[in-house]
Amino acid sequence: MKITDIKGTVELSNGVEMPYFGLGVYLINEGKEVVSAVKDALDAGYIHIDTASLYGNEKGVGEAIKQSGVDRKNIFVTTKVWNSDQGYESTLRAFDKSMAKLGLDYLDLYLVHWPVKGKYKDTWRAFEKLYNDGRVRAIGVSNFLKNHLEDLLGSAEIIPMVNQMEFHPYLVQQELIDYCHANKIQYEAWSPLMQGKNLDDATLKSLAKKYGKDAAQIILRWNLQKDVVTIPKSIRKERIISNSKIFDFELSQEDIEAINKLDRAERLGPDPGNFNF
Repeated sequence: MKITDIKGTVELSNGVEMPYFGLGVYLINEGKEVVSAVKDALDAGYIHIDTASLYGNEKGVGEAIKQSGVDRKNIFVTTKVWNSDQGYESTLRAFDKSMAKLGLDYLDLYLVHWPVKGKYKDTWRAFEKLYNDGRVRAIGVSNFLKNHLEDLLGSAEIIPMVNQMEFHPYLVQQELIDYCHANKIQYEAWSPLMQGKNLDDATLKSLAKKYGKDAAQIILRWNLQKDVVTIPKSIRKERIISNSKIFDFELSQEDIEAINKLDRAERLGPDPGNFNF
């Protein structure tokens, strides 16, 4: 991944350019709150917005895009199909509902939110149809561990272009990252800042002082230097802007390794391998 600026991209396996930095909108309320956050992000130069049907704020995301004045083709929009909608026909219906809420003619990236046993293969067939029909530019998965990916790849006609996982200094899962890279699946982080739970880590605070940055900026830069797409969430304009100030410094390899060593396999969200879907 060549890191340039806030509008930089990484090329997916199908040639689509995916911005490696964006705004996640999980737990941002529908209506004024999400509209404001997305508009603030777009004003700050963000070109990647990540939502999901589960979040209940797709309509607000679409409204913010309309109000922003930014050309639609210059914004990369991601949404996800929720577990209760998985299956072939139900996924196609769920996609139509999401698109109606977003008010968009096409989607940039559609993700299978969780690997629901007995359903995700049929869901993926629907994704392949949506992709082949030109309704979405790229398709991928979220929360898929190696065994889920191996199972899916056994029957898939199209290899997922992205795998969005919980990823932060306390949960690295390097083996999974390596597997994805080997199969040309772009790794993407959700909850890269662990909802603030690791910002007081002594190592991160020390590195923040060394580079003249804050701990959040150190973590986000580490994401990118590990070739991981990152989508930090915030509703505060100043934090949205601050999170993006990561393109004027570079972590040394030694410092990247120091952050890697913070890994303690600690999850904020559910374990995809042991989750009651």
